Amino acid sequence: MAEITKQKMEQIAQIWNARGDGLITHMALDIEDVSNEGVQVRMPFNPDFCVDSDQTLLHGGILTALLDSVFGLANFVSIEGVSAMVTLDLRVDYLRAARSRSDVIVRAHCFRKTRHIAFNAGSIWFDGHEDAEIARGTASFALTRGDADLFEVMTEGKAS
Repeated sequence: MAEITKQKMEQIAQIWNARGDGLITHMALDIEDVSNEGVQVRMPFNPDFCVDSDQTLLHGGILTALLDSVFGLANFVSIEGVSAMVTLDLRVDYLRAARSRSDVIVRAHCFRKTRHIAFNAGSIWFDGHEDAEIARGTASFALTRGDADLFEVMTEGKAS
């Protein structure tokens, strides 16, 4: 894989944050690290995502949506020449109850890519508890190659 420049990493982070919509925007995600080895994203604690009256237990669907989104970011960083991508398969193994009022951290990377498929792996934990994963997941994405590279289209402002 070609080394990603710091400037491109910053552009990718800006585009990803600016184009967030719906639930992803409500998650208020913060990209902490973008590199050739993967991405790390922080989701601040949000009681709206809790399912208990004490507001400490995160809904599993939030964790799934979070992983899916961060996998997409990892693909965006590590794969050039893609005009579109879509999740084909997403598996999340919940390892323990997601009970805390701490921020959630996700680390994900694209570990294999072919011309038409990308494979990802990632894990989730609470801030300060890196040794106690909440969940881990894997995914595969369909990649569409075309005349226009997704990154170039987005930086030129031509994407809808």
